[in-house]
Amino acid sequence: MSTNQPAFQPKKKSQLSGLIATLATSAAAVVLALAVGAIFILISNDNPVDAYRALLNGAFGGRRAIAETLVASTPMILGGLAFAIAARAGLFNIGIEGQLVMGSLAGALVGAADLGLPPFIYVPLAIVVGGIVGGIWAAIAGVLKAKSGASEVITTIMLNYLAFRISSYMLTAAAEWLSLIDVLQQATKKVVPDARLPILLDGTRLHAGLIFALVAAIVLWYLLFRTTFGYKIRTVGLSQGAAAFAGISWGRTIILAMFVSGFLGGMAGAIEATGLLGRHYDNRAGYGFTAIAVGLVGRNHPLGVIVAGILFGVLRSGANGMQNEAGTSKELVLILQGLVILSISALAALEFRRRQKRVRIEPTPPPTAADQAPQGAQA
Repeated sequence: MSTNQPAFQPKKKSQLSGLIATLATSAAAVVLALAVGAIFILISNDNPVDAYRALLNGAFGGRRAIAETLVASTPMILGGLAFAIAARAGLFNIGIEGQLVMGSLAGALVGAADLGLPPFIYVPLAIVVGGIVGGIWAAIAGVLKAKSGASEVITTIMLNYLAFRISSYMLTAAAEWLSLIDVLQQATKKVVPDARLPILLDGTRLHAGLIFALVAAIVLWYLLFRTTFGYKIRTVGLSQGAAAFAGISWGRTIILAMFVSGFLGGMAGAIEATGLLGRHYDNRAGYGFTAIAVGLVGRNHPLGVIVAGILFGVLRSGANGMQNEAGTSKELVLILQGLVILSISALAALEFRRRQKRVRIEPTPPPTAADQAPQGAQA
């Protein structure tokens, strides 16, 4: 038997180099978006240099500004992680906003109930309850997908509006029998001090929710790339047929993936209620929809999502400074967000086409001695 090895060996790209290449692509997309955004600023008769300088000053110009940037980044990181794990399973979870609302409502109700627990138990309890409620809300779409093939895009959109209606009902009609509602504020009653997330930086609004978000990103990275469950999620996302061949239950895996996705979304809402706001209000901050963009810019990698979340936190926090200092409308930030997504999509498409072209022209491996032997010949 011939011991000759094929001269052609496929190159294996390490996970780290792949992440660096991904982040480089995202960085190029951001630069491209800022360049196109500068054109819009010029059209509006403003100075792009002054506008972007004011944007950065509003996001990083001092201790309080940096704290506000991190506060704005926290729910975006968690929401981006929620989108990322669903995307890894081949699902498009567009219902993060509804999951965030349900998690915020549940976490605020637990926090306002005054259970008499010490803070080191009460705070995680409120956040975990919010996460579980968000997870169950997302798992409904996962069950419908697994059992009937219903599109998760449609079902999560429908669940968004149902979550909004439940929130409105709980803060109005349900106030008659639920003592934890403040009807005048159209919100839950204030979360008791023992259930509030502690402030990390005195004199600012920066709370410990940031730590929860960073820890969640690390845990999700480990879950996706170092566990059997993560392998199943990624396999299901790549090919349902390959998952079935490997003995992986496609339906069970997507239900669990949606639950984890919703758990992270609900956790983001509970952290907003117990940290920044101190209660649940009947309004929509839009974090859930922005989270989709964060996941896309972070290329559905937990570490990339952290960077993308901070980027969108910078845009959100610096928008007011840009308007106040440079006179540029803060609505430009929404344009920049859209341009970043378009740039990411365009560069990703180019990268995909380049890989496809490289595969087509890749030289075939030279035949081995066994391949060249006539049929029936002994090795």
